Amino acid sequence: MQTFTTDLLCIGAGLAGERVAVAAAEAGFGVICLSLVPSRRSHSSAAQGGMQAALGNCAKGEGDSPDVHFLDTVKGSDWGADQEVARIFVDNAPIAMRQMAHWGVPWNRVVPGTSTYFKGGKQFEKTEKAENEGLIAARDFGGTAKWRTCYAADGTGHSVLYTLDNRAVQLGVEVHDKVEAISLIHDGERCMGAVIRCLKTGELSVYLAKATLIATGGFGRIYRETTNAVINDGGGNIIALNTGVVPLGNMEAVQFHPTGIVPTDILITEGCRGDGGTLLDKNEYRFMPDYEPDKAELASRDVVSRRMTEHMRKGLGVDSPYGTHLWLDIRHLGVKHLTTKLREVDEICKNFLGVDPSKDFVPVRPTQHYSMGGVRTNKDGAAYGLKGLFSAGESACWDMHGFNRLGGNSLAETVVAGMVVGGKVVEFLKGYETFFCTKTIDAAVKFERERIAGLISGKYGTESVYQVRDAMFDSIMKGAGIFRNGKDLQTCVDELEAIHERAGKVSLRSNGLGANPELAVALKIQGMVKLALCVAYGALKRTESRGSHAREDFPERNDRDWLNRTLAYWKEGDSLPTLKYEDATPYFELPPGDRGYGGGKIIPADPAKIVVKEKNNG
Repeated sequence: MQTFTTDLLCIGAGLAGERVAVAAAEAGFGVICLSLVPSRRSHSSAAQGGMQAALGNCAKGEGDSPDVHFLDTVKGSDWGADQEVARIFVDNAPIAMRQMAHWGVPWNRVVPGTSTYFKGGKQFEKTEKAENEGLIAARDFGGTAKWRTCYAADGTGHSVLYTLDNRAVQLGVEVHDKVEAISLIHDGERCMGAVIRCLKTGELSVYLAKATLIATGGFGRIYRETTNAVINDGGGNIIALNTGVVPLGNMEAVQFHPTGIVPTDILITEGCRGDGGTLLDKNEYRFMPDYEPDKAELASRDVVSRRMTEHMRKGLGVDSPYGTHLWLDIRHLGVKHLTTKLREVDEICKNFLGVDPSKDFVPVRPTQHYSMGGVRTNKDGAAYGLKGLFSAGESACWDMHGFNRLGGNSLAETVVAGMVVGGKVVEFLKGYETFFCTKTIDAAVKFERERIAGLISGKYGTESVYQVRDAMFDSIMKGAGIFRNGKDLQTCVDELEAIHERAGKVSLRSNGLGANPELAVALKIQGMVKLALCVAYGALKRTESRGSHAREDFPERNDRDWLNRTLAYWKEGDSLPTLKYEDATPYFELPPGDRGYGGGKIIPADPAKIVVKEKNNG
């Protein structure tokens, strides 16, 4: 068995993982990144629309500032965000975007002169100033007061990831791909690294580090219908939860993106609506202004997804063999726009649907997309419960998104949090000395060897891992989808408890040797069901509606009782997570109020509990 040692172990080599790695490598520390796939195939590369940062370079972004970005972010979170973290994010986002430009990201740039743009299907004009020529341009995104989403056509994630990966290579960051972390090595107080399984050979190895980072992305693959790649199965969240001491935060906060294509659920960027696309029903009627007169298609994602679902429930959706859907109309944007600024969308529609978006409607429906919940960390990215463990990106609950994240904020978070958390990891490494306990390491490896042997031999039972996974898919989609209610959530929790028991009785139909996808799923299936239970049980207990968490039986946002964050712990032997709660934010720079879109009643908080702190006031 091989043993690797390094200063920083990054589990995940997407944008967040590599940005933290770059910060550590720049400071002279040794870094190893682990990845299920080659680093440039990380799911970050699939991000299309852009990154939010208040640069104020373009005509429709004039007057923008970090303060305006902060207001949009906190309102978008439905006041579930940690406002201290949101402030750190918005203040650092412009720095990070310019830094990425310096490293080589080919951002779209401001072109001076008068040009046309679309909003709500109508054509307008804007005039860009000559003095802004060549500055980073921006497009419109949902829930924002200004155009601030920096973009590289609709391949932003691809462009930024390739640039960042080049930077990592320059600094000597090692990337070990086609491997998966199956457990953390810890003594209940300190994290020492991880047990790793090679996806090609099945062999186990040990990676020891002074600091370990979880940056494995989201857990969307606990849902059947999702925009997430197959690698987004929550592996990093699972190994953190399995420690018993690291909590996951706000797991009930799951975002559905309004425009996944039917039937494949591949994402169609919010940039389509930001650039002027509209949503139509079966009568080719544009319905969103009826629900959201001010924001229409560019209300926040949780609101648009709910409005689309409400409209389809009224019988106004388009029937198809793959279920009911609605139409996205981007024909009026024109061939030139579609083949330049939305070229990936154009190619996806043509290659996966056989639809030419310059001539035809695109079939879309709300689809699971993003996980606001994740490994709970403090503002420095340090995980609760284990010293030496950090997390960043979608796998983390940092928590700038609260109960709904704005489009463009999460992709920006990868490099902004990567920069901020990376700096804190460097500080930690400079002042931290540790030792590695061979007894603890040997016990962790032995446990995993015996677990794998038991799955191969049929020691635990005869359940099929794929049947168990299908049962999980069926249950969570019915109970913890876009709309939720107590009855369906209780049924979902009860079903998932039984499914969790079944997941402990899985055996393999294959021999488990070598590159074996069945074994890879079998090693995670109990953990995936645990994540599903954290979502459903947290949603059952949260008797309010906030952001993406919409309870039909409790439609009010209840600031009096629920202005807090859920922490889910999993104790060994339990069939349900243990839920605890902490204040949503240490102080309020922006006291709770109305979002300005989405409607709904608010039960106000006790004013005595709203501690307001002025910006930059110490």
